[in-house]
Amino acid sequence: MKKIIIAPDSFKGTMTSIEICNYIGERIAAFLPEAQVVKVPIADGGEGTVDAYLSGIGGTRRKKTVTGPMGTPVEAEYGILPDGKTAVIEMAAASGLPLVDGPKSPMDATTFGTGELIADAVESGCTKIILGIGGSATNDGGIGALSALGVRFLDADGKAVTPDGKGLAQIESIDESGLCQALRGVTLTIACDVKNPLAGKNGAAHVFGPQKGATPEMVEALDAGLLHYNGVLTRHTGVDRKDKSGMGAAGGIGLSLEAFLHAKMLPGIDLILDTADFDKKIQGADLIITGEGKIDGQSKQGKVPVGVAWRAKKQNVPVVALVGDVGAGYEELYEEGITAIFSTNKAAVPYEQARRTSVEDLKFLTESLLRFYCAVR
Repeated sequence: MKKIIIAPDSFKGTMTSIEICNYIGERIAAFLPEAQVVKVPIADGGEGTVDAYLSGIGGTRRKKTVTGPMGTPVEAEYGILPDGKTAVIEMAAASGLPLVDGPKSPMDATTFGTGELIADAVESGCTKIILGIGGSATNDGGIGALSALGVRFLDADGKAVTPDGKGLAQIESIDESGLCQALRGVTLTIACDVKNPLAGKNGAAHVFGPQKGATPEMVEALDAGLLHYNGVLTRHTGVDRKDKSGMGAAGGIGLSLEAFLHAKMLPGIDLILDTADFDKKIQGADLIITGEGKIDGQSKQGKVPVGVAWRAKKQNVPVVALVGDVGAGYEELYEEGITAIFSTNKAAVPYEQARRTSVEDLKFLTESLLRFYCAVR
């Protein structure tokens, strides 16, 4: 085996994609010192997106104190690429679920901090923004982010609503006269890895609300709130976006960003693979090792392992996925180009217990695979 590509997503809450590349690379060097190892840390628009871009083409990091998802200040950072004009922002850095310290409630969570990061990037001279929207704690339809950028969402009395999930149902009119003028010339691309519509059983609240802490009652209220806001927005802009693919991602933030900033939603995995010149890097490869925290049938909707497999399939390169957990529907992924799937979990234990040994488990699995390969070679 002469050339091995390591191209994983992060294991959320345990290891970054760069750390995984290094851990796997260490084991390969120990057992196959003659192999050429190419590390390509990947993300699909969620956590690790900034790292993936900066690792792929370079750039700098910029820190900014912004409003966290529950209203308290958080220290967030984003990347500025070498051209000095392109910012890469992770929604999770300002409005992410791991930033919630205490009870989770998407009714009270806001994307205001994400808007503050966009504003800071524009003030820094950036004219192109790539926004990864995975890992959010919010379900506010993006009104928090747009409020930070100068748009006012008003109730029946002409007062500004709270820029969070519960404010959606109170919106009766929109005043965009205060929208930051510098945004008019900015190109905003949303890196999105899901295709869910805004509302309904497959929408933002029903599919993603529970994992953000929403009770069944909250889910119904948030779903109704998003539909209500969409109705007001449709009257304001003349365009109904509720059934567009991807509008349900990240609590519906794409709804507002498309309406007011003309944002375009693109598959995050393709954006990053193209930036990393992935197709060229895998030419002549003997094996690609990829992975993510959990793999299942949903991974076909643009998750890293399948996105990698699609590219590899065109060049007939086998793909092995090392994952934390294997869920229902994984069998379908073999048709997408994944050759084999292995779980790092050595025992059926709760996540909080498994995450404490995740590094050792990944190294153990990698070493086991390499021992097997060396034995049969």
